[in-house]
Amino acid sequence: MRALITGGAGFIGSHLAEALLADGHRVMVIDDLSTGRFANIEHLTSNTNFGFAIETITNETVMDRLTSECDVIFHLAAAVGVQLVVNDPVRVIETNVFGTGVVLRLANRYRRKVLLASTSEVYGKGVSVPFAEDDDRLLGPTTRSRWSYACSKAMDEFLALAYHKEFGLPAVIFRLFNTIGPRQTGRYGMVVPRFAAQALRGEPITVYGDGEQTRCFVDVRDVVRAIIALAQHPKAVGDIFNIGSTEEVSMTQLAQRVKALAGSDSPIVYVPYSEAYEAGFEDFRRRVPDISKIGRLIGYVPQYRLDDILRRVLDDIRQREGIAAR
Repeated sequence: MRALITGGAGFIGSHLAEALLADGHRVMVIDDLSTGRFANIEHLTSNTNFGFAIETITNETVMDRLTSECDVIFHLAAAVGVQLVVNDPVRVIETNVFGTGVVLRLANRYRRKVLLASTSEVYGKGVSVPFAEDDDRLLGPTTRSRWSYACSKAMDEFLALAYHKEFGLPAVIFRLFNTIGPRQTGRYGMVVPRFAAQALRGEPITVYGDGEQTRCFVDVRDVVRAIIALAQHPKAVGDIFNIGSTEEVSMTQLAQRVKALAGSDSPIVYVPYSEAYEAGFEDFRRRVPDISKIGRLIGYVPQYRLDDILRRVLDDIRQREGIAAR
């Protein structure tokens, strides 16, 4: 298989590239390094089955050539992270909507299968927990930039399904729920690497809001395994699948677990959303996926427990920042 990974220098994309190469596939990565890092893929450049282009996916000349030379596209390129959504909403909307438009248009030209990365954010403020793929969505007003990311990714889904329905494009959509692991950074508001870095540095661990909001975190290795299995299963085409874990934890509990595993003396402090992001910021209390659908199709069951994943994240940050283990 010849795979093209958009956003392949990012956290998930780089792990996907590794896994595909390990299975003997050819991998091409395109990334503009706006949120990805070349360091994530530098160790792959000596592999003769690996190639990369430092370019934006909206460059249709480059994307046309890369699409014509691949068999399947893993479309992970997107503007992500709550902090980025709040601070730079134009970039978020234009990157996600216009970039996906280019990918789907060219994939249709060459009849390439597309695996489109979406997000649990599309469920918005829904309260029907756990979230199933066909559940109704409840979003906040357009005056809250918080919801621009969810809307942009929903439009990506609509467009991919429209290409499948109208032109027969082989498209598969997967919704990610809080993927974590080595190489992820807290630069744009990702909570686990932020907590981990603060704990290791002896800084206050900053929990936004009251800390009672809950999430389910999944190891990037589980996610990559599921994405590849979906790409290889013919019955996944034209459908949507949640990928995540059902191990639910509150943000306060998460901070406490990170602190304990790091052997840290950092205090846990609470920061109002209005200070962390912007006035009127809206969040949701629980985010738990229903993973029964992907389980039925490919036998997906998360293999890694939260504490084990947190240890890997802590070890990764220690190594990258030269922090001695306690």
